[in-house]
Amino acid sequence: MDHVEDPLTTSALKSLASTYRMGLLADVVPFWLRHGLDAEHGGIMTSVNRDGTVIDTDKGLWQQGRFGWLMATLHHHVEADPAWHGAGASAIDFIRKHGASEDGQLYFQVTREGKPLRKRRYVFSESFAAIALGAWARVSESEEDAAEAIRYFEQFVDYNTTAGKIAPKVDPDTRPSQGIGPNMILINTCQVLRDCIGYDQADATIDAAIERIERYFVKPDLEVVMENVGPGGELIDHFDGRTLNPGHAIEAAWFILHEAHVRGNDARLRKLGCQMLDWMWERGWDKEYGGMLYFRDVKGLPVQEYWHDMKFWWPQNETIIATLLAYALTGDAKYARWHQLAHDWAYAHFPDGDYGEWYGYLHRDGRISVPLKGNLWKGPFHLPRMQWYCAQLCSNLLNVQPGEVPDPVTY
Repeated sequence: MDHVEDPLTTSALKSLASTYRMGLLADVVPFWLRHGLDAEHGGIMTSVNRDGTVIDTDKGLWQQGRFGWLMATLHHHVEADPAWHGAGASAIDFIRKHGASEDGQLYFQVTREGKPLRKRRYVFSESFAAIALGAWARVSESEEDAAEAIRYFEQFVDYNTTAGKIAPKVDPDTRPSQGIGPNMILINTCQVLRDCIGYDQADATIDAAIERIERYFVKPDLEVVMENVGPGGELIDHFDGRTLNPGHAIEAAWFILHEAHVRGNDARLRKLGCQMLDWMWERGWDKEYGGMLYFRDVKGLPVQEYWHDMKFWWPQNETIIATLLAYALTGDAKYARWHQLAHDWAYAHFPDGDYGEWYGYLHRDGRISVPLKGNLWKGPFHLPRMQWYCAQLCSNLLNVQPGEVPDPVTY
């Protein structure tokens, strides 16, 4: 352990728990219920300006599923609030009515009314529909809802494991590759379904996904977690292959740390998750300005994407969770200090004290790049998930003696 002062004292944990809980329940959730809900056509519109004014009415299926999960989860864990129940039901109904194309794959983007606009190669709409329906099945106590959640999850797995079902980004005969994304999303989706509906294949499926991440993407020789690699884990020495996504890798790290926690602070998984966090903190944390950078090059070369040094909201959210969870499992003051750095920088720059919620996109030095609060990518998910998860974890840390491991957060 690093010989640094542990900033997560009892008073600090109480303050953090309050900050996360009140930010969730008094700011972020009310913002989206007030501005995003579509009373006419159902679901949620997430493309809103700083003050919540809708600036584009198209709807993303990712965000319908994510919002449905959030509402059902809060309804179960926090309070049986009729407003949350109604909002969750609206998102679920919108997915059912308008989400699926003729071949059964869910769209990525539709009009406000639900008319199709586009799919994406990736089938993450299905994974988010699965967690929404899994959480909703616990609220509804419906076996049909649970079966629908599993069906969407199995569809997600089928697309990601059947050769040719997902169109390759580049010619696979010339440059075959694989990405970390489907594996990490698979872990978290299974974790949600296990807690919500008792999905009996969760542990084995999670084990297989973690094994693939460790075998192909975790590189001890380079001290890095790769985003894309060759079929055998080979480094692809081109722009896309060299590009690191620290926030994504840190999100994968805390999914693995969460699994370690659920399994009684499993030593092997804890070591793996902490190693991934350590390496990607070193790669991604901006030592000049603070905050987590968006892209880096594994060799330290220039990155192709022009937004590489911007500060997006969601890598900060994932880093805040990961560092707090690593501290809870290890007691290492280093992680407490990292959590303080990540929390303090994010809360100094992203929240909007006048209209609520967080800005999504900042310049490297923390200046606002664009004042919108949502679009097809940013909606009520990463930030409220962080607030919900960290509020629970802080409360659990307050209920144990120093040096003891708290109870894990349950979905």
